[in-house]
Amino acid sequence: METSIVGVGVSVSDRFRTVAEEKSVRIENLAPRAQRLDVKVTHRAYHNGSREDETVELTVTGKGPVVRAEATDGDKFVALDLAVDKLAEQLRRAKDKRVDARNHPRGAKLDKGSGSLAGIDVQPASVDVLRAVATGEVPIIGESDADDDYTPVVIRTKNFDAEWMTVEEAVDRMELVGHDFFLFIDARTDHPSVVYRRKGWDYGVISLLASAPPAAEEELAS
Repeated sequence: METSIVGVGVSVSDRFRTVAEEKSVRIENLAPRAQRLDVKVTHRAYHNGSREDETVELTVTGKGPVVRAEATDGDKFVALDLAVDKLAEQLRRAKDKRVDARNHPRGAKLDKGSGSLAGIDVQPASVDVLRAVATGEVPIIGESDADDDYTPVVIRTKNFDAEWMTVEEAVDRMELVGHDFFLFIDARTDHPSVVYRRKGWDYGVISLLASAPPAAEEELAS
């Protein structure tokens, strides 16, 4: 497995490279099909100078979905240990789910009459929630309601290519990247959907059913 180590705002010492390459063996043992491990170290200094952080991000690529994990600490070696532990746990959980799937085959079954799902731990969104999302009734704060000088959060925007997959595949991808939700296109319905983590090993799924903007639907109806 090829290992790439880069630093953003910080130099990467030979000692850190050696430690990172040694720890990559652990990842390779858990993911023998992995072809590449990218290690990115990012240094962040706060404006008041009271604290500095080192973030280590690990990305495994190869045959199959991409797996990521990251951790932050004042010491980049500690952050590396934490990130490796997180990545190893994600890889172990993915392996256990693959073994469980082979030993206990299962699949989702949709009852077209009732619209209920069986064979998967998901909770469909209610009709009211879907209608509110599709028609834009979900309350939001408009520009006129907010103070122009007040910015409570920094919103980061990321764009990804749409991927068609089943709900089960989306849950697996969510587990691999270590997120609490995953956006995808449902291969069964062609609807934009998102799976999200609930308590324990339970998951939920929300889908958008509108095929056109509300204005366009009104025109078609008239």
